[in-house]
Amino acid sequence: MAAVVFFILLYLGLDIALHAYVIGTDVHSVALTLFGDAENFVEPMLLDTLLLQVHSDLFMSLFSLLILTSISIRLHGSRRIMRWAVHFVFVLGMLSAVTLLSAYFVGAWLIPVWIATFVTWHVLGFVLGGSVLKTLLFS
Repeated sequence: MAAVVFFILLYLGLDIALHAYVIGTDVHSVALTLFGDAENFVEPMLLDTLLLQVHSDLFMSLFSLLILTSISIRLHGSRRIMRWAVHFVFVLGMLSAVTLLSAYFVGAWLIPVWIATFVTWHVLGFVLGGSVLKTLLFS
């Protein structure tokens, strides 16, 4: 189980790197990717590309969160804070993908919300994974 959690943590780190490369890391670069820039001849992201990205985000997030949180519940299920963290990371993980898709249709004001949810669920995933690894390896 420790190896599975380690690779989920590796996935979380590489997911951040992938999104930084494909979509961007700040509000301006994300807006440039999603909406393009006519003055600088930057094409906007195609809807099918965005839908493919969101679809794969939802699938991989759900898959990794399911494994990580089930191990976390098994090891730390009696602690109230851990139960709240599990619920919170699931909601943020799913909300992150939906917010990115919504920003494409609604407007750029949702981009900071997407960045905040994306970063928060990854950080919380690292915390859960670190807690699980600590328990598995040192208990």
